[in-house]
Amino acid sequence: MKHLFSLTLLSAVFILSGCGQKRPSPHPKHPKYEIIKPKVKYAASRKNLAKMVKQLQGSPYVWAEEGPDRFDCSGFTYYMYGSMGIEIPRVAREQAKVGKRIDVKDLEYGDLIFFATNRHNRRKITHVGMYLGDGWFTHASTVKHEVIYSNLYTSPYYKKRLRICRRYLPDKPRVRVASNTAKAPVWQQAKTIPAAAVPTPTAPVAQPAKAPLQERKEESGSKAIVIKAPIKEIEQPKTSTGTYYVQVGSFAGQPKSGLLYTITRKGLSYKLIKFPKAGKSISKLLIGPYRTHKEAEQVLARVRKEIQPNAFIAQIR
Repeated sequence: MKHLFSLTLLSAVFILSGCGQKRPSPHPKHPKYEIIKPKVKYAASRKNLAKMVKQLQGSPYVWAEEGPDRFDCSGFTYYMYGSMGIEIPRVAREQAKVGKRIDVKDLEYGDLIFFATNRHNRRKITHVGMYLGDGWFTHASTVKHEVIYSNLYTSPYYKKRLRICRRYLPDKPRVRVASNTAKAPVWQQAKTIPAAAVPTPTAPVAQPAKAPLQERKEESGSKAIVIKAPIKEIEQPKTSTGTYYVQVGSFAGQPKSGLLYTITRKGLSYKLIKFPKAGKSISKLLIGPYRTHKEAEQVLARVRKEIQPNAFIAQIR
């Protein structure tokens, strides 16, 4: 019986160990330094970039890899642009030397943003991400060891280390989005939501996971609301009673009074953060603040159910 029990236990161990797929080591002993050029699968467009962004979130970070299912930071951007037939250098410091230089206030979806993360050399480019809009960018994180979302406006770490921004896609004229079409998640809309539009999307929008101040994983759809605003105009006073908020949305002008009334009627307090864009006022509608992420999570569940399915947690420091 002892022998039978041991065999049964051993079998169970093998079964359980096979259920979960082991993620690759972020720093393999024998990195693959041979550069594999991605196959061209898409035409060069922000729409196709957005498709890849959605597909690749959560992919493992592995040093010296450029896809198709694992990446380091520059391998991630190299793969996405290469898949559209746009050739850029393989490493971040070289990617930062080509393309059209863009000021941070002019960032648009698909622009690459470069950081100096080496504490001994504040000028050397060591990390890269792709801008999505509204402060958000996607990148293969060396801390989380996977492709995640972070935010320039809410992360002191990245805001301090941002050095240069580059654009590789051709500029296109902007077209105002009609109010009756604003029904997609936050980065499924390439333009600013009109004030009269309160989105009612069918898919979830960005939701931060538990993460340090430097990086927070997010979930998203495909495109971004492009908000051109200096980072300093998004910062909040340090005297705030808390740094966590539930963000309901971003609006051109003032949110509808009916939405604000619904928030207050449910016993919640809100604040509006306003900043200019192209001569117009953009408003971020936030519920809070809350002292801890856990408190904000509890309110988030209620807000998504009763007010706005697209709501997500934002930390304003």
